[in-house]
Amino acid sequence: MKKAVLRKQALEQRKSLSTSQLTLLSQGLLAQFKLLDLSAVRVLHIFLPIVEKNEPDTFLIIEWLAEFHPEIRIIVPRADFDTALMQNYIYEGKESLRRNLYQILEPEKGHLHTGDVDLVLVPLLGFDLKGYRAGYGKGFYDRFLSGIQTFKVGLSLFEPIAQIEDFNEHDVRMDCCLTPDKTYFF
Repeated sequence: MKKAVLRKQALEQRKSLSTSQLTLLSQGLLAQFKLLDLSAVRVLHIFLPIVEKNEPDTFLIIEWLAEFHPEIRIIVPRADFDTALMQNYIYEGKESLRRNLYQILEPEKGHLHTGDVDLVLVPLLGFDLKGYRAGYGKGFYDRFLSGIQTFKVGLSLFEPIAQIEDFNEHDVRMDCCLTPDKTYFF
């Protein structure tokens, strides 16, 4: 399947989810996340959900980490849509976040993180059995991930497709992907 078709299907699937369905799926992702070995993780990058696009509620993971792994530094992205690059900021709570022009929650200000990142939770619309993903098509995460050594974990509300046909040399494969019912390792 081509990325454009996968994006369209995934967006339609997400749009059809009720609030209660999305909550159950997000809770399933949290359950799978809890099974990961976090013993070597000191810094974790996590995306913040775009509610209007029915993205997984990553605040469930953030809250669980704060309670059970307070030693892990959580960082969140702030996107520059002119350059298609991201910067990472230390997460300082929901009250430090503001919506940008595209309605994406971002740290309004705060402390920039420029060091290593041990684990990145990667947003996606769909993925395949080889670990390739389809995002929104802007390449923010592919650029970010190509410049660092980290463990890359996708979060998907839905099961994988067999193969994305049009991946390219700039697409960065994930190391694993969580779905509400299963973790896929690549």
